[in-house]
Amino acid sequence: MPLRATLIVILVVLVALPAAVYIKTLVSPRRLRHEIEIDAAPDRVWAVLADLRAYPEWNPFIISSEGEVRKGGKLTNKLSNKGGTMTFSPTVRVAEPGRELRWLGRFGVPGVVDGEHYFTLEPIGDGTRTRLVQGETFTGVLVPFAGKALDVQDGFAAMNAALKARVEKMGR
Repeated sequence: MPLRATLIVILVVLVALPAAVYIKTLVSPRRLRHEIEIDAAPDRVWAVLADLRAYPEWNPFIISSEGEVRKGGKLTNKLSNKGGTMTFSPTVRVAEPGRELRWLGRFGVPGVVDGEHYFTLEPIGDGTRTRLVQGETFTGVLVPFAGKALDVQDGFAAMNAALKARVEKMGR
């Protein structure tokens, strides 16, 4: 094979193939979601969710979090999942008290593994109950190959249950 053809093949493998995988994850991202109903108004749920310093007291999934809960704020979150821990530093994209908290975390450079994590708080009925939805959308070149590393559904369920217990206990 001539040198030029070899270079074209290498270029396709190094550039076009990862770009195609990345585009595929934008079109069909990996999504995780867990929801729970809490016997408290959204503002009360938000007060616990936004109190990052208290996370070590109750949160089994995000065992510590520091930073500012405001749009553009930087956080440092330490996760506990399946016996291991991981620290990452996302940027807050949305911080609407009583409604939504959303951040974007990245593994390395943008496009490798990007995770947009969110919490939405929806009033139920007369507003004295809340539907909390926690989820994450993963995109990036390594997402199709990450397998169990991105399986944090159990962590979402544990955190949601602990948040529900804390909020409801505080309301009594």
